[in-house]
Amino acid sequence: MSEVPSITLAEVVVRGGEVVHETYGPDTGPDTTLISWSTGKSVTHALVGIAVREGLLDLDAPAPVPEWAGDDRQAITLRQLLHMTSGLRFVEDYVDDSISHCIDMLFGAGQADVAAYAAALPLDHPPDSVFNYSSGTTNIISRIVGQAVGGGEAAMRAFMEAELFGPLGMTSADPRFDAAGTFIGSSFLYCTARDFARFGQLYLGDGVWEGRRLLPEGWVDLARTPAPAPVDEEFGYGAHWWLWDRHGFPGTFAAHGYEGQYIIVRPDRDLVVVRLGKTPIEVRPPVIEHLQGLLDAW
Repeated sequence: MSEVPSITLAEVVVRGGEVVHETYGPDTGPDTTLISWSTGKSVTHALVGIAVREGLLDLDAPAPVPEWAGDDRQAITLRQLLHMTSGLRFVEDYVDDSISHCIDMLFGAGQADVAAYAAALPLDHPPDSVFNYSSGTTNIISRIVGQAVGGGEAAMRAFMEAELFGPLGMTSADPRFDAAGTFIGSSFLYCTARDFARFGQLYLGDGVWEGRRLLPEGWVDLARTPAPAPVDEEFGYGAHWWLWDRHGFPGTFAAHGYEGQYIIVRPDRDLVVVRLGKTPIEVRPPVIEHLQGLLDAW
């Protein structure tokens, strides 16, 4: 049996605000934009925070989802959605399209309106009782933010540029939208590795960038506060960010994406590590070991 290949396309380490390590793979360089996959979920977390800062959204009010009016889902809060503890049904599988809501949502029946696809699924568990990682949940959240800032693709693009990408200098940021005008925040943001590192720096700086507070006070703490339901995964989970405590890095948290995309924030070392590539899950352990080495090397 041939070995499954693992390709690193970009790797950037920033310490104290300076790039201290940078490498690129085949046909890739500092100006190459690469897909976020699920690291985009953590960007969606930031967009929610900005909307909360502006008084447009309330974390603990029932989430404004029209499909849930009058049924047992209507009490689900935005905080529960961020923690992936809403109780909603969603099968997050990236290989078997016969059982995957994720594949059907992104590439099949749901692709024209990803949030409506996810919002139509039933409640399987009481909120905050079960952790269920779900790209559908993130796209529901993304639609909520989009509606709060005016509705439609143009309004959301303007919001993202004015409130996040522009201030951070993420000039390469290229978010993708569905036909309904929803940012596909679960999966589809393209950026250079350096711009993903800039995003990590925002969280390293507790939501402050060059003296300007972009995220409300306490928002980064929410990201790294463990979800209220048990998380039976290799990593712990906070609110749209993964926690690295189980790997020997207490206080370190990260955005993770399919095929081995990572934006890792280690506050005690003033460190951000970005790795982007194409690594199937079955050969992921050496990548994790390598990233652990980078976290300790600087």
